[in-house]
Amino acid sequence: MRILSKRQLKELVLYSPQHIARLEKAGQFPKRVHLGPSRVGWVEAEVLDWLQERLDCREAPSRHSC
Repeated sequence: MRILSKRQLKELVLYSPQHIARLEKAGQFPKRVHLGPSRVGWVEAEVLDWLQERLDCREAPSRHSC
């Protein structure tokens, strides 16, 4: 298992930290993992799954869950 830092997440997802936080709060993005008092990360596999869902929606635009 690999944990992504904020910098790594931003490079992979291309969203601002504020937008990622909004998506998390709405349940539309993988939740962060609290690693310490001032350190968070995201499980890489969960983020990659989320990205794959976006790609799947692009390839099948008729789906209503996208």
